[in-house]
Amino acid sequence: MGVGSENAASTTKLYIRHGVYKEDANIALKAPLNVEGMLPKKVGHTTAERAIWGRRLEFVLASVGYAVGLGNVWRFPYLCYRSGGGAFLIPYFLMLFLCGIPLLFMEFAIGQYTRLGPVHALAKICPLFKGVGIATVVISFVLCTYYNVLMSWALYYFFNSFRANFPWQSCNNTWNAVGNCSIGFPGNTTHLHSASQQYFDHRLLEITNGIEEAGGLRWELFGILILAWVIVYFCIFKGVKSTGKVVYFTATFPYFMLLVLLINNVQLPGAKNGMLYFLKPKWSKLLDVQVWVNAAAQVFNSIGIGFGTMISMASYNKFNNNILRDTLIVSLANSATSILAGFVIFSAIGYMAHVHNLPVDNIATDGPGLVFVVYPEVFSTMPLPQLWAPLFFFMLLCLGLDSQFAMVEVAVTSIMDGCGPKVLRVLKRQEIIVLAVCVIGFLLGIPHITKGGMYVFQLMDHYTAVVSLTFLAFFEVLAVCWIFGLRRMTIMIKRMLGKAPNIYFRSCWMFFSPVLVLGILISSIVQYTPARYGKSYTYPVWAEVVGWGISLVSIIWIPLGALQEICRNKGTLMQRIKTAMTPTIELDPVNHLPERQRVGIPESVVFITPL
Repeated sequence: MGVGSENAASTTKLYIRHGVYKEDANIALKAPLNVEGMLPKKVGHTTAERAIWGRRLEFVLASVGYAVGLGNVWRFPYLCYRSGGGAFLIPYFLMLFLCGIPLLFMEFAIGQYTRLGPVHALAKICPLFKGVGIATVVISFVLCTYYNVLMSWALYYFFNSFRANFPWQSCNNTWNAVGNCSIGFPGNTTHLHSASQQYFDHRLLEITNGIEEAGGLRWELFGILILAWVIVYFCIFKGVKSTGKVVYFTATFPYFMLLVLLINNVQLPGAKNGMLYFLKPKWSKLLDVQVWVNAAAQVFNSIGIGFGTMISMASYNKFNNNILRDTLIVSLANSATSILAGFVIFSAIGYMAHVHNLPVDNIATDGPGLVFVVYPEVFSTMPLPQLWAPLFFFMLLCLGLDSQFAMVEVAVTSIMDGCGPKVLRVLKRQEIIVLAVCVIGFLLGIPHITKGGMYVFQLMDHYTAVVSLTFLAFFEVLAVCWIFGLRRMTIMIKRMLGKAPNIYFRSCWMFFSPVLVLGILISSIVQYTPARYGKSYTYPVWAEVVGWGISLVSIIWIPLGALQEICRNKGTLMQRIKTAMTPTIELDPVNHLPERQRVGIPESVVFITPL
């Protein structure tokens, strides 16, 4: 219970210890103090305005939905077989337990304790690197501008999969180059392209010869992109209140579909060979350093460390939510889904290899080509294709939407945390703020739906999801694990969960995770390769410069934030830097609460920090 007004008028001092209060240190305990009720629902605008997840399950499903995205379906299976098959699972799970799980727990803890989005949460954790928080929001928003383009492709295929005959299964269409069109996969015959590849290139994209040729808008995709953003808006316009309800379906339906597809695929001829090819261990690959780097990068990118989304979603939790349990659920569900998707994909690839009498590695590929070229070809030869194709593309839509929800929500949360009251005075309602964010995201996505938009998409993806993210992740881990420090992290978690993190988490935060992230960063720099599309197209120099500019849009906030923080402090340079490295977050169990007046705690109350 709270402290009543009669106590406020009293001169007797009340002492609060371990969630109870006394009139004197030696007087018997009275009723428990409701510390959770005093904690702010929102720090940044009025306390009552910050929503919380309706149920813990909603937070878990939203986090799983964000972590389990299209990359689990099209990147992990290919990366696994290329990097040693079953042998790749050794470095993968090692990196998961040394890097993925500890850093996800770290981000959940930061969000839940501060109840702030990444911008203001990281500014309190380490003012010197407050630019990291801004950078995470920028990179998430840039990513969501072209990630929704993938949703428009999935919708395009979804609508066209209800036809009696799929438009990608024959060479008798106006977009086909008849001289080099092949029904099925042509194998090593380099001058031939499959009908499904030509449908993707010449019908969906109407792709030009290079990024130099924009070629005008694809008006069909323009309309579908509007539809994709409308779907996103109506799923998140009420914040976590609406998102929490939507994820009950969008986060669970893909699992149902993957299981159904797996049951269907394993009955097809050749499926067993495909799955064995997926998992057959190549132990010599473990001696390749790049395989270990790939494993760490896959864990990092898949869980979503460094995007600010996990911090944002955790900020809507109750203060004492069991984030350790949620961390394990999200991490293990993400990895299990990747392996399940691998069996689904390679059972289908094995079937196609059997049908066309080709080696499996002639068909296996990664990226959008796997789900928009290979799998449509698979459906053309499967029983009941008009059933499987719409369900598959609808599954892709659900996988992408969950990730899109989270990335858009990061931007909205940061706006509300930083200048919520000012913006609301102009726009009146949070729903209009969400609409404004969606409209801006749609406008920035238009270059990707030109006829040369695929080259823009590939350039953006390379310099955002590969180059920028590595830098941001390193500085985030540096700021939290080494500057904010293990002792403060331990205090935060003990305040929320009632017990300190065990030696596994402490050792990972102190040594293993920072070293692994530093290794990924160094490897990315040493082994940097320019962006390319397909096997032959290389980008002109000016496009590479634009790509690095895209990277700097997010990275530049890190040095700018550090410089601004150093300049605003007083003293010598070293004193200013030391001050900038000092966290402003309150770690006292009650001083962490907002001002006394806002929660009705009288000035006569004296708080005693437990030993």
